[in-house]
Amino acid sequence: MLKLGEKQVLTVVKTVDFGVYLGSDEERVLLPKKQVPEEIEAGDPIEVFLYKDSSDRMIATTHEPKITLGGLAVLNVVDVGRVGAFLDWGLEKDLLLPFKEQTVKVEKGDRCLVSLYIDKSGRLCATMKVYQLLRTDSPYQKDDMVKGTVYEVNKDIGVFVAVDNMYSALIPRREVYGRMYPGQEVEARVTAVKPDGKLDLSVRGKIPEQLDADANLILGRMEKSGGELPFTDKADPERIKAEFGMSKAAFKRAVGKLLKEKKIRIDQNQGKILLQSGRNKL
Repeated sequence: MLKLGEKQVLTVVKTVDFGVYLGSDEERVLLPKKQVPEEIEAGDPIEVFLYKDSSDRMIATTHEPKITLGGLAVLNVVDVGRVGAFLDWGLEKDLLLPFKEQTVKVEKGDRCLVSLYIDKSGRLCATMKVYQLLRTDSPYQKDDMVKGTVYEVNKDIGVFVAVDNMYSALIPRREVYGRMYPGQEVEARVTAVKPDGKLDLSVRGKIPEQLDADANLILGRMEKSGGELPFTDKADPERIKAEFGMSKAAFKRAVGKLLKEKKIRIDQNQGKILLQSGRNKL
């Protein structure tokens, strides 16, 4: 049986001037001449991938696709047309990502995590709706560092990530700092493994290590801006998050560390944090 969208080993049943036919006498598919290995003969097996050409005919290829039916892969957008975006999946004919299968509008040059499916017309297409396809049996434990791809952003819930492009994970809203977008590669720490196997992530480190990084970030910013910060640790949480990409609690911990080390002082009258006199400015 010929299986669209899958790799399979087929037998050569007939040789013609423009290639070879594979399969059986009842069901066969063409492998174009330019991809036929030398000295291949009728009866020989060959591994191919089956897809449809620009004329919507099933065709075989020995080229390696970047994704197969039901699989997941991060692909680049090479063009956007009238019916959707087109992705580079390693074959001559680009892969269609219909507009209705996009969780966010993509543009040429973007990258996105997609799965491959067969649409109602019998064509291979891509979809960004991959949540149900992600696995929940990851080998990771709390505090492990992982890498993954953002595939959806929900302002009320958080950022959905496919760890290793296969495992289901979430960066909860409270842990989201800065702009994050589908297709973005992230490195994060596992903060929890849920009972259902899904992962909670944080792009920030554990508090002891992160504290040093946060303190250095604040200190560096002050040194570059003339030795002062035009607000204190009583500032609005959203302003702190916008300025430093950290929560107010993390900001207060870092400021407290710098105060204890006598590297800064707080002037409540001016509403500023100042470098201690005598510190070098960049």
